[in-house]
Order: sequence, then structure tokens, then C-alpha cells
Amino acid sequence: MVSNLKCSLITPTYNWPEALELLLLSIKNQTHLPNEVIIGDDGSTQDTKNLIERMQADFPVPLHHIWHEDLKNRKPAIMNKAIASAKYDYIIEIDGDIIMHKDFVKDHLSLAEKGQFLYGSRVNIQEDYLQTLFKEKKITFNYFSKGIKKRGRTLRIPFLANSYKKEDSRSSKLRGCNMSFWRDDFIKVNGFNEGLTGWGIDDSEMIQRLINIGVKGKRLKFKGIVYHIYHKEQDKSHIEINEIIERETTEKNLTYIEKGVDQYLKNE
Repeated sequence: MVSNLKCSLITPTYNWPEALELLLLSIKNQTHLPNEVIIGDDGSTQDTKNLIERMQADFPVPLHHIWHEDLKNRKPAIMNKAIASAKYDYIIEIDGDIIMHKDFVKDHLSLAEKGQFLYGSRVNIQEDYLQTLFKEKKITFNYFSKGIKKRGRTLRIPFLANSYKKEDSRSSKLRGCNMSFWRDDFIKVNGFNEGLTGWGIDDSEMIQRLINIGVKGKRLKFKGIVYHIYHKEQDKSHIEINEIIERETTEKNLTYIEKGVDQYLKNE
């Protein structure tokens, strides 16, 4: 653990203000607040902007909204812009359809180490519970809660979490909805690959480049708990192209991509 570590919590969003509101409420409920929150908005309409402005009025930390025009899925670009603007050394990344356990930020910071990234899993909130979820604006769950599956992932047992070892290869359990890394490491590999098309692979391809420069992974289990709000699957029509790019990154031990975060950095 790095003492007195400050962090930027960053999330992408796109036209789902109902889910984003629950995410932001779960940030307000944290036992250890991030130092800032940055929403990378991939072209949402006015409803999302209105929500963020309303939440900014009494949000406990700076809440930034970074938006670009909706030109289909450009998540790597909006996340690069968001992380380029981040003021703090450590980045915690979640998805815009996530509700965090109250100790989520505290858990990531408790295991942060130089030369390492962290990744966790998620508990799934089921489709038939969504009406209740949004009506009640529910942000707290436990093992016995209604409307969830993968209940074993709700268990927070800190002393067991500390037993996980560092890894030299990318885990198949890696999920971009729940991970953290050093901003400097992210910049060294030029961030997310904007050459990827459509949904998918952007997180795991970036992490592979971190591994290629010697950054090790560590699994977060029994800590860093999040709840994922059900939604229909994304369009995966371009996934095969992205998988080819990711495979090349792995096989050729690539560490830097041509179109990434460097274009948004100022004097770094």
C-alpha cells in the first residue's frame, strides 16, 4: 500500500443517466472518497448533462464531465481524454453501469503498489430487478439481497484478499468495469488504443501492453466489490477485428500504440 495515495475515479457513460445516477450515489456513500471523479461521456444527450449538473451541486469531491460528439462507439478516445485530464497519480476505472460497495475505493487503495495493476470481478444485478432498483435508487446489497446472482462475489473478507499473488500474464478474469492502475504506467503505453473499432477488447489490450513493459497484475477478490446493472449485450460485430489487434499486441510484445492518450496530454 502507498500511504496518502490520491486517486482519480474515472467512468465512461453513454445515454443511461438512470444507471449513472446510482453510480454517483454509490460514490457519495464511500467510506474513503476519491479525490476527483471524471465522467468520460461518449456523446450522450442533454439528459446526462442535466443529471451531472444536478449532482455537482452537492457532490463531496470535484465531479468533472468530459464530453465529445456521438460518432458511434469511441470509448477508447473518451477514456483517453478523461485520464489525460486526471490530476492524481492513481486511476480507478469502473463502468457507467456499476454500483460500488461502500469500501470499494478504500479497497483499491489498500492494495495499490508501484509496478502493479489491480482487477476485480462483479456481482450481477438481474433484469427482472431493474424496475425496483431504479424506483428505490438502491445502492446497498449483501449476500442475501434480492435481484442478484454470483452471490459469492458479495463477500468482503479483507484478510483473504491480501493472500493473492502478483501475476506475470493477463488473466481471463480481467474486467474493465473494476480495475486500477498508475497514470504514469498508462501514459508509458500510450493509453487506450483508438485503432480499435466498436465495443470490446480496449481494456484487456491496454492491460496487455502494461504487462509487456513489466507491470504485474493482482486479482482483487474478497475486496473491491461492485454490482453490475443488467443491460442487453453490446454490438459485437467488430469484436473479431479487435481480437486480432489484441493477439498481435501479445505475440509481438507491443508496448506502445500509434493513436492513444499522447494527443491529449499537455506538456507531459
